[in-house]
Amino acid sequence: MIEETPSKPLEQDNESTRHRGILIAGLLVAMLFASLDNTIVGTAMPRIVGELGGLSLMTWLTTAYMLSSTSVVPIAGKLADLIGRKSVYVTGIIIFMIGSALCGMANSMTQLIIFRGLQGIGGGVMMPMAMVIIGDIFTGAQRAKWQGVFGAVFGLSSIVGPQIGGWIVDAANWRWIFYINMPVGILAVILISMGLKNKKLEGPVTFDIAGMFTMIVGVVSLLLALTFGGKDYPWASWQIISLFALAVVFLISFGVIESKTSEPILPMHLFKNKTFSVLNGIGFLMSVGMFGAIMFVPLFMQGIIGMSASQSGTMMVPMMLSMMLMSILGGRLVRKIGVKTQVMVGMVVMALGFWLLSTMGIDTTKVVAMSFMAVLGLGMGLVMPVLTLALQESFPKSQLGVVTSSSQFFRQIGGTFGMTILGSVMNHRSSYLLTEQLVPTLEKLPPQAHGMVEQFEGMIQQSPQGLYSMLLSPETLAKIPQDIQHMMIPVLKSTLVDALHSVFQYGLIFVVLGALMTLFLKPIKLK
Repeated sequence: MIEETPSKPLEQDNESTRHRGILIAGLLVAMLFASLDNTIVGTAMPRIVGELGGLSLMTWLTTAYMLSSTSVVPIAGKLADLIGRKSVYVTGIIIFMIGSALCGMANSMTQLIIFRGLQGIGGGVMMPMAMVIIGDIFTGAQRAKWQGVFGAVFGLSSIVGPQIGGWIVDAANWRWIFYINMPVGILAVILISMGLKNKKLEGPVTFDIAGMFTMIVGVVSLLLALTFGGKDYPWASWQIISLFALAVVFLISFGVIESKTSEPILPMHLFKNKTFSVLNGIGFLMSVGMFGAIMFVPLFMQGIIGMSASQSGTMMVPMMLSMMLMSILGGRLVRKIGVKTQVMVGMVVMALGFWLLSTMGIDTTKVVAMSFMAVLGLGMGLVMPVLTLALQESFPKSQLGVVTSSSQFFRQIGGTFGMTILGSVMNHRSSYLLTEQLVPTLEKLPPQAHGMVEQFEGMIQQSPQGLYSMLLSPETLAKIPQDIQHMMIPVLKSTLVDALHSVFQYGLIFVVLGALMTLFLKPIKLK
């Protein structure tokens, strides 16, 4: 079996090669079925709500998973350093499978949300572990290639997930999108158990319980505030202010505890390391722009170009394909041009992609939009695998779990910030444009239509994106008289384009800041 933390390069004999092949197969299977889960669940949402009800709780199916998985990522990395990769990884897969089985048996939306949270704990353990183990068993140059491959698997799941989810729901029942995880998870456990030898514990192991508690409460409070602020509750409401205050208190407490404990989850001294801070800063800023802006691309495709929901999903395929291709090629390229150069080039290409997205207008064609998305994917593929690789090359193997999971953690936090910040930009810009352009247009309507005008003005103040939903729903639009439609639709499309331009431009700012941070990155040599 392959040792978790070899002190010398692996022997290239048949036995070692066989075990490594089994282990890699297990890692690929585990990563594929974990990353497929979210995209498959998204496809099945309408059927789930149709059977269980609870439409108002639907977003919690995603939120519960995000909260638990994000919170547990750094804890999983530290535990992997303390008690071994195999124990932590296999435990994570088992938790994920138990959560999946319970999700499949859920009889109410509340039960399903709770079980999704449990599933998220398993997912949060699994996410960083594949990269940690790759860091253990390969040299720096080999690691670059394999992390590119694993990045491609993640991209593949985004492409095939919706289709697989649709097939499962149509052929069987939505419950099978969860049950299907069981045989795949068992296969992953068998392969990983066969290919990976567990670490032998020496002496007592100290768990940072206080650090775990304060970090979980602080991170969950922060994510809840960012998720509900400006949408479910006003930013100045007591609920959101209380959540932010709670997050500040517990995260400060977490920092104090981590600076004093013997086995911190996230050692504070790591932030004094320039490479650690810069690489995670780049990952955070990249994710703020990337996840926040990509969220609005389907809105453009459906509202402006006029594509259906399923068709707009296929618009993401060029981006994912180019990301997959560049992840694999980038793993080879980084050995020739170096980490700093590749990250900088990738961030600049991403910035170009965002600038191209900000030029899209009412006359933009599907082909042009897809080509812009492909450019964005090229930049993502150059950057994402290399950030983790560079962190692993900069620290000893004893800290591999912590630094690898930190990369995943800061990117997930960045994605949540991005969706919140750019969502606020979208709402604010939409309200302003609709007030300036749509209200004067509606005031020209005859007196008998003034009741509808007041309704629309109320929507502009409360939920400007609600008006844009008319562009996405022919059924809703059909209920509005034709003369009003002819006046409204051109204004709605024009203001939607302008609002989305602002979103993409703000996303561009964050990516440019990330590109500038690469200037402070020290040269990193692959071992």
